[in-house]
Amino acid sequence: MIKKLKSLFWNEEGATMVEYGLMIALIAAVCVGIVSTLGGQLEGAFEAVSDEVGGAVDD
Repeated sequence: MIKKLKSLFWNEEGATMVEYGLMIALIAAVCVGIVSTLGGQLEGAFEAVSDEVGGAVDD
């Protein structure tokens, strides 16, 4: 029984999964921050492209 508890305590498979989860959460947070920061600029760029394409189609 004690041997089983020691093996559970020293098992690092769960720790690796937690580390990967933390890295994914950090990457997601950075992506959300970038999109929220640059969102207005991206919207303006897409509107400009849309206006140009709309003008070309009307001709």
